[in-house]
Amino acid sequence: MENSNSNGSSGGQRFRKIPRHSQPHSHLKLDPLVDENLEQWPHLNELVQCYRTDWVKDENKYGQYESIPPVSFQNQIFEGPDTDIETEMHLANSRRNKAEETTDDDIPSTSGRQFVEATFPDSSNSGVSKHFGESPLPAYEPAFDWDNERLMIFGQRIPETPSPHGLKISVKVLSLSFQAGLAEPFYGTICIYNKERREKLSEDFYFSVVPTDTQEAKISHDPRGIFYLDAPSASICLLIQLEKPATEEGGVTASVYSRKEPVHLSEREKQKLQVWSRIMPYKESFAWTIVPLFDNSIGVTSGGAASPSSPLAPSVSGSSSHDGVFEPVAKITLDGKLGYSTGSSVVVEISNLNKVKESYTEDSLQDPKRKVHKPVKGVLRLEIEKHQTAHAELENLSETGSITNDFIDLGDRVAESAFTKSPSNGSNDPQSSGSKWNVFDGKETSGNISNARENPDFTADDFQAFDFRTTTRNEPFLQLFHCLYVYPLTVSLSRKRNLFIRVELRKDDADVRRQPLEAMHPRETGTSLQKWAHTQLAAGTRVACFHDEIKLSLPAIWTPSHHLLFTFFHVDLQTKLEAPKPVVIGYAVLPLSTHAQLRSEISLPIMRELVPHYLQEMGKERLDYLEDGKNVFKLRMRLCSSLYPINERIRDFFIEYDRHTLRTSPPWGSELLEVIWVHCEVTWSYGIKRESPHSLKDLLSLILLKGSGKEKNRKLLCTIRFREPKLFSIYLCGMKWCFGFSVMFCVAINSLKNVDSTALLQFLHPILNMLLHLIGSGGETLQVAAFRAMVNILTRVQQESVDDTERNRFLVNYVDYAFDDFGGRQPPVYPGLSTVWGSLARSKAKGYRVGPVYDDVLAMAWFFLELIVKSMALEQARLFYHSLPLGEDVPPMQLKEGVFRCIMQLYDCLLTEVHERCKKGLSLAKRLNSSLAFFCYDLLSIIEPRQVFELVSLYLDKFSGVCQSVLHDCKLTFLQIICDHDLFVEMPGRDPSDRNYLASVLIQELFLTWDHDELSQRSKAARILVVLLCKHEFDARYQKPEDKLYIAQLYFPLVGQILDEMPVFYNLNAVEKREVLIVILQIMRNLDDTSLVKAWQQSIARTRLFFKLMEECLVLFEPQGTPDNGYLWQRVNSQLSSPSQPYSLREALAQAQSSRIGASAQALRESLHPILRQKLELWEENLSAAVSLQVLEISEKFSMMAASHSIATDYGKLDCLTATFTSFFSRNQPLSFWKALFPVFNNVFDLHGATLMARENDRFLKQVAFHLLRLAVFRNESVKKRAVIGLQILVRSAFYYFMQTARLRVMLTITLSELMSDVQVTQMRSDGMLEESGEARRLRKSLEEMADELKTPDLLQECGLPESALVAVPEKLAENRWSWSEVKYLSDCLILALDASLEHALLGSVMTMDRYAAAESFYKLAMAFAPVPDLHIMWLLHLCDAHQEMQSWAEAAQCAVAVAGVVMQALVARNDGVWSKDHVISLRKICPMVSSEITSEASAAEVEGYGSSKLTVDSAVKYLQLANKLFSQAELFHFCANILELVIPVYKSRRAYGQLAKCHTLLTNIYESILEQESSPIPFTDATYYRVGFYGERFGKLDRKEYVYREPRDVRLGDIMEKLSHIYESRMDDNHTLHIIPDSRQVKADELQPGVCYLQITAVDPVMEDEDLGSRRERIFSLSTGTVRARVFDRFLFDTPFTKNGKTQGGLEDQWKRRTVLQTEGSFPALVNRLLVMKSESLEFSPVENAIGMIETRTAALRNELEEPRSSEGDQLPRLQSLQRILQGSVAVQVNSGVLSVCTAFLSGEPATRLRSQELQQLIAALLEFMAVCKRAIRVHFRLIGEEDQDFHTQLVNGFQSLTAELSHYIPAILAEL
Repeated sequence: MENSNSNGSSGGQRFRKIPRHSQPHSHLKLDPLVDENLEQWPHLNELVQCYRTDWVKDENKYGQYESIPPVSFQNQIFEGPDTDIETEMHLANSRRNKAEETTDDDIPSTSGRQFVEATFPDSSNSGVSKHFGESPLPAYEPAFDWDNERLMIFGQRIPETPSPHGLKISVKVLSLSFQAGLAEPFYGTICIYNKERREKLSEDFYFSVVPTDTQEAKISHDPRGIFYLDAPSASICLLIQLEKPATEEGGVTASVYSRKEPVHLSEREKQKLQVWSRIMPYKESFAWTIVPLFDNSIGVTSGGAASPSSPLAPSVSGSSSHDGVFEPVAKITLDGKLGYSTGSSVVVEISNLNKVKESYTEDSLQDPKRKVHKPVKGVLRLEIEKHQTAHAELENLSETGSITNDFIDLGDRVAESAFTKSPSNGSNDPQSSGSKWNVFDGKETSGNISNARENPDFTADDFQAFDFRTTTRNEPFLQLFHCLYVYPLTVSLSRKRNLFIRVELRKDDADVRRQPLEAMHPRETGTSLQKWAHTQLAAGTRVACFHDEIKLSLPAIWTPSHHLLFTFFHVDLQTKLEAPKPVVIGYAVLPLSTHAQLRSEISLPIMRELVPHYLQEMGKERLDYLEDGKNVFKLRMRLCSSLYPINERIRDFFIEYDRHTLRTSPPWGSELLEVIWVHCEVTWSYGIKRESPHSLKDLLSLILLKGSGKEKNRKLLCTIRFREPKLFSIYLCGMKWCFGFSVMFCVAINSLKNVDSTALLQFLHPILNMLLHLIGSGGETLQVAAFRAMVNILTRVQQESVDDTERNRFLVNYVDYAFDDFGGRQPPVYPGLSTVWGSLARSKAKGYRVGPVYDDVLAMAWFFLELIVKSMALEQARLFYHSLPLGEDVPPMQLKEGVFRCIMQLYDCLLTEVHERCKKGLSLAKRLNSSLAFFCYDLLSIIEPRQVFELVSLYLDKFSGVCQSVLHDCKLTFLQIICDHDLFVEMPGRDPSDRNYLASVLIQELFLTWDHDELSQRSKAARILVVLLCKHEFDARYQKPEDKLYIAQLYFPLVGQILDEMPVFYNLNAVEKREVLIVILQIMRNLDDTSLVKAWQQSIARTRLFFKLMEECLVLFEPQGTPDNGYLWQRVNSQLSSPSQPYSLREALAQAQSSRIGASAQALRESLHPILRQKLELWEENLSAAVSLQVLEISEKFSMMAASHSIATDYGKLDCLTATFTSFFSRNQPLSFWKALFPVFNNVFDLHGATLMARENDRFLKQVAFHLLRLAVFRNESVKKRAVIGLQILVRSAFYYFMQTARLRVMLTITLSELMSDVQVTQMRSDGMLEESGEARRLRKSLEEMADELKTPDLLQECGLPESALVAVPEKLAENRWSWSEVKYLSDCLILALDASLEHALLGSVMTMDRYAAAESFYKLAMAFAPVPDLHIMWLLHLCDAHQEMQSWAEAAQCAVAVAGVVMQALVARNDGVWSKDHVISLRKICPMVSSEITSEASAAEVEGYGSSKLTVDSAVKYLQLANKLFSQAELFHFCANILELVIPVYKSRRAYGQLAKCHTLLTNIYESILEQESSPIPFTDATYYRVGFYGERFGKLDRKEYVYREPRDVRLGDIMEKLSHIYESRMDDNHTLHIIPDSRQVKADELQPGVCYLQITAVDPVMEDEDLGSRRERIFSLSTGTVRARVFDRFLFDTPFTKNGKTQGGLEDQWKRRTVLQTEGSFPALVNRLLVMKSESLEFSPVENAIGMIETRTAALRNELEEPRSSEGDQLPRLQSLQRILQGSVAVQVNSGVLSVCTAFLSGEPATRLRSQELQQLIAALLEFMAVCKRAIRVHFRLIGEEDQDFHTQLVNGFQSLTAELSHYIPAILAEL
């Protein structure tokens, strides 16, 4: 695998040299003499090497990781049925693009990813990519931070940077101006000062200000003083002291040496003063001030003014961080921007200068007892700037190589804010600050400040003031500094003098005239060291006070004769003018070796003169002293040295180190005997109990080695040393001879244990170097002593430093930077270190007592292991340094067998310790475990990896299998650390043929962990895997496809393991499953097809399990719920972010992401800031989209491989594919997924259509159809169009495989029916009425588009399908089977079902009130779903129930017949059962709706849950019996007989004689009932019929339509009027009223009043099949019921009287009659109560025809009564009654209408002249016939009556005679006739 620069960016250079910081004095040269002869002093050599050599940093140690740029996520669009976010975003984008020019893109980015709106088309992957979508991993881990993830590992090593302390500020003097006209040069010093402790914290920075012509003095040259500070504190100030030359134009002012005023000076005195001013320009102390740097406290004085802000004031909370925080500002920096500036400077105007007159010491300035200093009216302007130290200077040390703004918080904006001017509070208190601050020039420097060498802010002139706290801090010295600061304080004399002091450093006192050493630092920068330095001059005082600081460099090695010489000069004005010279009044001497390390004040006497060898003579009488030899000279010194340890034990160790190294020769001869004697003397004299068996050597060892830690023995040796020095020296000689110096050295080494912690820490690096030198190259005794001492030192450093981390930062810095394994000057350390440690470990393992030191060794094991590793790495780098071609990586080093064996043994011992201590639950064990893991991690980069695998293997053997929980946790941590190695991917196997040993081990162990009971470890194992995969995925090195493939193949065995042990997977919780699944998806994504196919080749069951995992992916990564407003981003203003939750907090995002799934996720989500919450949703939806697309991609590959039959799957059902596709469709998917899905869907049906369309897959097909129809409802066009295409693909497959769409039609009808319960097909209008919803409209439109031939090509193109996608040419056939007409028919059927469902839903609340409409809607549903027998039957039964509730028994019976018909037809169609087509035809006579159309499709309807399997003979019989019962209730008995005749064959075939007997009994009863109906004198009617017309827009679809209603026989006209009024009044609104038209005349709808709805209700009569509708007779229904016939009617008539003259009513002569005949849609009794009138015809009868018809009707009625045969005498009574009724209405005298009125109307007067002769003849003939029949009837009446009816008969006879007489007036012939 290719790997560019795997060992870091240095191209094969593993180590990087890092120059030390340019702290002050690191450039100092040592004493030139010593510098050349350092070899004489090995410890000095070590020290200098230690401080001067560059640091060596291992670039690989903490891993290197270069991430690819973060993926920018797009907003995924999740559409719902009623959303169209895609279009909204289009519009929003176009609007934004217009506005974009003016707005800046200021959305905060948290994980470095900007918010990106989805672009269109939204397939983010370019055409190059073979993938459908982005990898799911970036969305799963969007805030993946390699460093953060590594920090989670237990015992993780954190890199330290050896950082300077705290703040660094620079001070520059800008100008000094006075109100009074002082215009002379000024000089001064600035230092950091702690005013509380009255202590100088830094050396002085000298500056000078030269006057200009103006009043304001400008700075002459601009060096800056650079000071280092610890944490901000209110007591830290700048102490500034000013002085000026006391010379004027005329020379020195009078006041300098004499207190006389100028007028009192004589000429000679003036002349002398001028001379003196020339030879010695005197500088007069002038003023001082203190400037608090961090004081923001408010001090209220009498004036009430507040103390001003300080330049670096900390925040009010008093934060002790390194960063001062500034008050709100009056004036912002010049460009007005808040920047992350690390170098903004503040200009300080200091006005509270205080006058000094007399000579003074610094301490006295703050002395409250001294009189108040007068203020000076002047202003000193300083520029103070704060710089980064901790991070910016170490930029090239930082791990990533770049510094981001994360390091710099608000507190770093030093001078971004200006400081309001505060007037001086007028107080003379020197403490009160009268400074004012304002912003100078806000220099904006970048956040990435490199160290000082590269920093343009610092120049060579800048003075870096030494920080005195460096020498007192508990931390190692990192720089070389070696100098002494001398502070002369006071000289107390008995006479007034003009005194100054000269200071010099001398090497010895032999020659008084010898020149001193050039060691004094000059005050002017850029000049060389001087031989001496002078103090100020204290004029005219007895007690001279000095405030000077004199700095001198020291020699590297001091001898006792090195000393400081102080010469005291008095300026005597009486000296000769020719050669004026100060007068020496005395000398003081200070030997360095005795006093240099003292910090307190030193008092010395002053000698009058120097004599040779004055050092030895001191204290002897012959020297003459001033002031009687009193110590009149007081001074203070400060030694600052990283070469000279103040601690005596460290010095002893250094001396012994030198002796050991230089190997002084051993003693010989007689001294040996003396040693033995001394030994005895020591043994008995000082009370050590003699242990006789021991030899001398043993005893010495006892005292000095084993007892060295014991206080008693140590004291004993000290006593010997001081009491008997001679004895002791001889003793030492013997020991040196016996032990080759070892024993003495061991004493010195052991005494290091007792060094105080500060001194130990300060010299930590050189001490460790020397001990390592001894461990590497000393003898065995020294090795052990050095090792034990080292362990002790390390343990103390770890425990005593304030740092409480597991890896102490000083030790980390030592290993990481300072340790260079002697720069190759000596053999490497690791063999010796491994040996000495290994032998100690083996001793412990063998059970020897090794003391408490062993626990310390284990605690510090990390340090030794890292040392060993670095030592090896340095050796490796040096071995190959010269021979390696440029840019190539260093090859691994093969460890020598002995060394490797030693390391193996040591490793084994340490593993045993981990194992044992883990069981005891000790935390040390876990830390040691991590250290061992890092040891292997480091070795992988250095030695041959297979040697490391030996160690790993050893570890795994020790911790094999499922061990104790705590041990297993250790094992996981171990693997986690090792597998985090940079080159983990490229590791070899244990054998050359293996792929990757570590990867295979990891997979085994992780899988084992998932099978473990410990829940926390399961999740840890899953997390390890995800982090590893993320690390690979985002690694810039592994972005090539072949790299990704290699990685995928590396982890692919994991997939196999999971498939083999699926219960392990199912046992995980949801979070862990998500982790495992995301890994599986990532692996599968990058696998090639040949590898991928292996997952599917083993067995069908295993392949199924694989796709179960894919389904789990879809379930677990479904987004957690979509907001109501979709995902349009609300731009949340960044100001909304609360202080506790800054919006850019990356950690919050990572934390939110880590919550992933679970109960608390919602709470966490709600607690997030809105922007973070949006970010989280953005990730989740992208993750869901990526997962779905990935599974789709895998499914397509599977489909293609299944087509070639190269895998193991169930080819009969392809259940893997069907389950996955069902899962796709049933979930909420983003738009990008729908866009990708349909080309795949098309390909799958292309390849596997036969299987997918087969009956076995009906369930799948039904679900797909359902979801396609569901998507067809969506408002979003993209989704809807694809749904249409999906439906067309199904149709194409139906044509291709079945040549027709009947079965698919059944399928779609079923699914449409199911969809109707999910889809809201109606919506409420504003007026409270229901209307069709958008969903229903969209579904109808989609179904229409499905059959739209013109639009389809564009649709296909838009959805990415080929134009030939719908071509269906089956094999063996040439022509395309696709038929648009058939598709249109399919579409129409579905739309019909949709409309029926919609109409049913629209009725809604009206259902209970308007039963007619309800029944009609059930009927329409039954018809629409007729292709599906189950649904058809279901709706018919609903309809049946509705009719029974209304007591419409005939209609209910018809429904039952229809259901039975469906079942019978299905049975006949499949030749199942006892019926034939003839039986179906006889059934159709009862219920014409039993059509033949259902027959062909009943068999096609075999869909799971639906179909003919339920259609049995028994169910048919059940419904026939129900129909029989209902017809009986309706009293339509002739139908009952027909139905029972269909049931009987069934019982016959079954020989069910009992049932047959019942049937025949029923038949008997039925026929008797029919007979009864026919013999009744009152004609039987089964129903009444009414015509109802609807006129008015509020009737909706009913407007202008006519219906015939069938009502029960007892319903009268008034009843139905009331019923319909009640139904329709509720539908009227405020603007409409309901009106009933009271007559049956023809309605002209256009002439009706608007705003009124009209109902016209007319009673109608059914028309018999053979009836003459042209007959003018009045219709009497009972006349036609002579024979039994089926009462099935589809024609009705009613007569309407009218006149031609426009009047409603007229006389008989004007009264016309219109007969209207109505033809209905279908016949009664029907499945519904009302039928639509299809056709209406009318006939008109003239008045005379009306009259003739009326007379003929009565004649016929009488004749019918007379001629009807009667069966018995018992029938006479009813016959008499009906005869009397008819006769009474015909011939009674009082009936004046009837016949007589006809004659009056037509046979008299004017109307008679209008009749045609034919009409006249017909009228007369009718009248004559009527009278004749009446006469005959009266005779029959006479025969039938008894006594009681005699009177009635008499009346009839009289009436008849009267009528005859009346008629004879009009028809004379009547008398002859009668």
